[in-house]
Amino acid sequence: MATVRKAFRAAFPRTLPVMAGYLVLGFGFGLLLESKGYGIGWAFIMSVMIYAGAMQYMAVDLLAGGASLISCALMTLLINARHLFYGLSLLDKYKGMGWKKPALIFQLTDETYSLVCVTEPPPGVDKGWFYLTISSLNHLYWIVGGMAGAAAGSLFGLNTAGVSFSMTALFVVIFTDQWLKNRNKLPAAVGVGVTLVCLLVFGPDRFIIPAMAGIALALVALKDKIPAGEAAP
Repeated sequence: MATVRKAFRAAFPRTLPVMAGYLVLGFGFGLLLESKGYGIGWAFIMSVMIYAGAMQYMAVDLLAGGASLISCALMTLLINARHLFYGLSLLDKYKGMGWKKPALIFQLTDETYSLVCVTEPPPGVDKGWFYLTISSLNHLYWIVGGMAGAAAGSLFGLNTAGVSFSMTALFVVIFTDQWLKNRNKLPAAVGVGVTLVCLLVFGPDRFIIPAMAGIALALVALKDKIPAGEAAP
């Protein structure tokens, strides 16, 4: 228990920025989910089992619209394919983690990946417990945010107009930040260009999966023209 307490004391302060974001975004997800007729139980199950911010927001509309399992599976694969590369870059860091490794793999998100990459456990703190605590705390923040949003929507009947746009707004901010920071604009141009073409060809109801696949293929084909570290706008 002393090992776990030391890991918690070292990890918790480092997760506070993630907590601030996850509680807000999780709340929006729970609120949106409840507005479609899925209560706090669904918010808990989806946040525990899926634990993927953008995909969970999309899953709300997929559930409400009666999307097929194949569409859901393809959408999930394309949206979360980046985690394959996250995992490869953490092979050495997570080496020898034993029973903790499955939990570390499952709880890997963009924000957790960022923390794990730049954070080393302080002297005297167990490495495995340190990274597991970071991952588990971040997961807990998302679960709490989602359940709180669903509960608030059920109890107070909050107006959900515009809530579904929160993830879109987040990605716009991320895109703008990357556009301003990266000197090579090719990845961003590819993303926008392929998406617009697919929107025109397939229409607003069917363009997302072709666009994601097209962007992935285009970036692979143009990888020699993209400097390392600038492949994801």
